Amino acid sequence: MNISNDQFIRTTEPNHKASVQNFWNVLVENGFIYLGYYEGWYSVRDECFYTEMELVDGKAPTGADVEWVTKEPSYFFKLSAFQAKLLDYYEKHPQCIAPESRKNEVLAFVRGGLRDLSISRTSFTWGVPVPGDSDHVMYVWIDALANYISALGYPDVSEGSKFQKFWPASLHMVGKDILRFHAVYWPAFLMAAELPLPKRLFAHGWWTKEGEKISKSLGNVIDPVELVNKYGVDQTRFFLISDGSFGNDCDFSDLAMISKVNTNLANELGNLCQRTLSMVYKNCNKAVPTKVGPYSTEDEALLNRIKALSSVTGQAIAHQALHKYTDAIIAAVWDANKYVDTMAPWVLKKTDPERMDTVLYVLLEAIRQISILYQPVIPSASSAILDQLNVPKDERTFAHLLTPIKLGASIMQPVGVFPRIEVPELIETQSR
Repeated sequence: MNISNDQFIRTTEPNHKASVQNFWNVLVENGFIYLGYYEGWYSVRDECFYTEMELVDGKAPTGADVEWVTKEPSYFFKLSAFQAKLLDYYEKHPQCIAPESRKNEVLAFVRGGLRDLSISRTSFTWGVPVPGDSDHVMYVWIDALANYISALGYPDVSEGSKFQKFWPASLHMVGKDILRFHAVYWPAFLMAAELPLPKRLFAHGWWTKEGEKISKSLGNVIDPVELVNKYGVDQTRFFLISDGSFGNDCDFSDLAMISKVNTNLANELGNLCQRTLSMVYKNCNKAVPTKVGPYSTEDEALLNRIKALSSVTGQAIAHQALHKYTDAIIAAVWDANKYVDTMAPWVLKKTDPERMDTVLYVLLEAIRQISILYQPVIPSASSAILDQLNVPKDERTFAHLLTPIKLGASIMQPVGVFPRIEVPELIETQSR
């Protein structure tokens, strides 16, 4: 998928264990952990305890099986002490949980009353040992959630430490099935340890396939490696980011993917680049025009539209509306194609060559900015387009959006970037 990570963390690492045990000791010292007994319903798959009232037809709300845990010793976290504090925090930081529907779920859960949370087990030995009591290992969520700060070297919070530099996190991105742990338990743990809370939590939805829940039992699991091998890395990234409303559940089908990729990438962006760069290469001595005349109303309209993309896409990302990010660029590409059709530079070649140069320059500048903004979504294709424009490698950041393409700069011979996806059997199925 052409993605990577800054650090790969295992919660079995010695540094993580030491960090979590220190975190535990702080909670003990602050009076928020005590020893008691636990019995109740537990879901192995969800790694979560549920009350009788939360069960749906004998299963967890997520549909996972539950098992009864007989009475056993357990350390508890005083979650009940944080109900009012959490509600006050949510009220004072209205953007701390998104989308709004997920925030409402959290508010309903917390307002319904919080019970103290079992945070250790004695029935198994894997996990981080509880400091001073080797019969207990920490319950998975206090161990797993503390991973966010152990990765930053906690308990080292000194000036110049990674913790000081990166915490609190600007954004936690999680699946909706683990919302409660991140929106209720984690902030309560941090409050108890007197540490800052993440600035924002966003819970995304699930993918379905052709209207059905994806599961092994249904045999409809989607293998992302197969998608990449079949359709391409950028094409897969584009569809997963742009299709549906990010934050809600989204539905996948091969037909939908083929249609969207062919329409928005091959037909629209690919066609815009191919016909513009081909005209420039053939008619402008293989280079950006050397002279640009006064801009017409149509020129200004397109350039202003492109210039505004930075603000529009920035707002989309700030609200994790990834689909709106791509929607804005798709609309700009459509406007650029309409501009080509209206200006008809192939006609201007014969009637007004100087005007043709201006039109082609406007289009090259539009393509340059569009390609820079598309880099987070389709990095390989964007890089290929910028290569054909001969945009220097060090002038491809968002900071260079308003650095116009240089007059007279040479361009490479254009090559198609987005081949159409042709799957005859699927197209035949669709036609039926």
